[in-house]
Amino acid sequence: MALYQRGSKGPEVSRIQSRLAELGLNPGPIDGLFGGSTEVAVRAFQRAEGLQVDGQVGPNTWAALFSGSEIETPSLFNQPLAHRCLALTGAFETDQPPPDCFAGLSGDFDGQGISFGVCQWNLGQGSLQPMLEEMNQKHTDILKQIFDQQYPEFVAMLRSSRQEQLAWARTIQNLKHVLIEPWRGQFRALGRRPEFQEIQGKHAAKLYEDAQGLCVDCGVFSGRAVALMFDIKVQNGSISKLVKAQIGQDFSHLDTSADPTDLEVARLRIIANRRAEAANSQWVEDVRARKLAIANGAGLVHGNHYNLAEQYGITLEAAVLAAVPE
Repeated sequence: MALYQRGSKGPEVSRIQSRLAELGLNPGPIDGLFGGSTEVAVRAFQRAEGLQVDGQVGPNTWAALFSGSEIETPSLFNQPLAHRCLALTGAFETDQPPPDCFAGLSGDFDGQGISFGVCQWNLGQGSLQPMLEEMNQKHTDILKQIFDQQYPEFVAMLRSSRQEQLAWARTIQNLKHVLIEPWRGQFRALGRRPEFQEIQGKHAAKLYEDAQGLCVDCGVFSGRAVALMFDIKVQNGSISKLVKAQIGQDFSHLDTSADPTDLEVARLRIIANRRAEAANSQWVEDVRARKLAIANGAGLVHGNHYNLAEQYGITLEAAVLAAVPE
């Protein structure tokens, strides 16, 4: 079931904002971003209508806003599971909901020059350059429009050595590793383009295939399982043989006569906890919160609330697992 709340983005949010504005409730700018002002307006509407006051637009609040109509499903739900998993992990990586997670941008805080996109591909490891090259080859006109006067410099950077690329990246950001304008706005505009989002999806395809392989390897089957394994591939690389053995041992203590969905959740929680405990000690609890949010279907990550079914259409329904185990 769809749910719109603080952090939600898209045309459905714009429609909510427009309706609240028509009612004189001042949701702030009609920008498709469900922020604090929109939440305040929703709460005011709910009080006036005698609804539960939670600041969220679920089926009941939507019906009250729009004359009894059924709540609209987010456009993200129409995308394949691979895209929705990519959007979820991208939201974790960038602290931005879709579509802005595809434009996640950070500077040289980690020595990688620039990290960009839904999986934070970067110059330092050479993972970003092939994507920018592909965009330049397939959609030169779009890149020229976006980077404008900076386009020749942008192309020259792509033709330079790795060392020169990193040195260049450090000249276009401040001491806090934030890119300066116009570069910051230009890169973010690129990330929002569907053409570049398609390229990001293509470059994440191997990670998604490997995630399916991990599902087969660990004996889990749901869309939520694929999302968990995909997030492990992006954030943690994989699951070692030792951790897999620990997971298998934990699985052996589960009641296999339990309801299949309950058993699936129990297995996902074991995977989440075991992978978190194998992470660098500095990041164990961060990894645990992120992985358990997926395993449980909801949770708080970096201060942002996630509900996989309501925000991403990712559920415990069986997924098609086409990959072979790693």
